[in-house]
Amino acid sequence: MDFKISAENENIKNIDNVLVVMSGKGGVGKSTVSTNLAVELSSRGYQVGLIDADMHGPDIPQMLGLVDDRPVMDENKKIVPVRYSNNLRVISIEYFLPSRDTPVIWRGALKHKMIEQFITDIAWGKLDFLIFDLPPGTGDEALSIVQLIPKVTGFVIVGTPQEVAMIDVKKAINFAKQLNAPVVGLIENMSGFVCPHCGETTFIFKKGSGEKISKEFGIDFLGSIPMEASVVEDGDDGTPMVLSHPESNSSKSFKSIVDRILVYPGLKKSKDA
Repeated sequence: MDFKISAENENIKNIDNVLVVMSGKGGVGKSTVSTNLAVELSSRGYQVGLIDADMHGPDIPQMLGLVDDRPVMDENKKIVPVRYSNNLRVISIEYFLPSRDTPVIWRGALKHKMIEQFITDIAWGKLDFLIFDLPPGTGDEALSIVQLIPKVTGFVIVGTPQEVAMIDVKKAINFAKQLNAPVVGLIENMSGFVCPHCGETTFIFKKGSGEKISKEFGIDFLGSIPMEASVVEDGDDGTPMVLSHPESNSSKSFKSIVDRILVYPGLKKSKDA
């Protein structure tokens, strides 16, 4: 059965690029990457939509300081996503739950339908980028996106340097390859801890695993993001690091990663440089 949304769907026609942020396992900072990717792109003038596709652990509203906001209906009975800025709009299952403590106890079919509605029933408008923040693993949500969207621009894979995490990164890369979905590249997160007192970097895990895996699979290595105390504080406070600490090592690394994403050959460049 063909699940794809028609390429003639109004929302699909108005989306230039679809980026899917994915990790093979949890706890690697995928939502931090999704959030800062969306904010950095929007700060450069791109129109960005961010879909929190983690139905069981939606974190995006917290990370953007939008937990008290709610979507509204427009005159066409479409849901208007929550606006973070003039260039960034957000939707999450959290906005439709009775409380922040309410669990989502759904099987795959319901999650598939919710993702479809997030794509087609939201008044996104014209977007340069639609970004999906996925739950860990290679399950329902990731498969639904590939099945639903006529052409995904590419997956951004996030991992941490230790071997057990990189084993799962390989699974995520192979997931994309088996579905003939492009991989934009790999990000190595938590790559060394930057001491807040002396500025010295200590490699708590390993170093260079991301580059090694990228070469092995023939994909681009987008870069490494170090661990800094400010990153954790920013996520909890709802202030993305690329805005709150633009001169930090993490922010500089992330901006460099975005530079590399913007020259990815499969990107539709709808905005003048």
